[in-house]
Amino acid sequence: MAPMRLFGRGRGQRFRRPSGDAARTGSTRVRASSSHDEQHLEDFVSSREGVEGFVEPRTAVSDVTLLLVAWDGEFTRRRVPSADWAYTFCRRRGIAAYEAGVVGIPPRMREYIRRKKERGQS
Repeated sequence: MAPMRLFGRGRGQRFRRPSGDAARTGSTRVRASSSHDEQHLEDFVSSREGVEGFVEPRTAVSDVTLLLVAWDGEFTRRRVPSADWAYTFCRRRGIAAYEAGVVGIPPRMREYIRRKKERGQS
């Protein structure tokens, strides 16, 4: 009698990743950045003061993102084509840019989130 297998139907059958684009990871699909994302970032920068950029690396569920934080902690986050693109975006607008994985998020952003929660806003 052959031993019962917990996974697979038999010898030689291995788990195969689904074919498709490089952004496919398991059951989730990472949405690429778009011109709408770029326009949103542009609008945020032009309508806020003291904006700084925080470049967030690609993860299993999200592509590279650019987190913009204003002086009061208001923030926005959008997907971008690459980390180089994000640094170039910030440099062209005179915005300081940091690697979020190294410096983390600024305390003023945490305070902004806390204030919104206290007021009952999400």
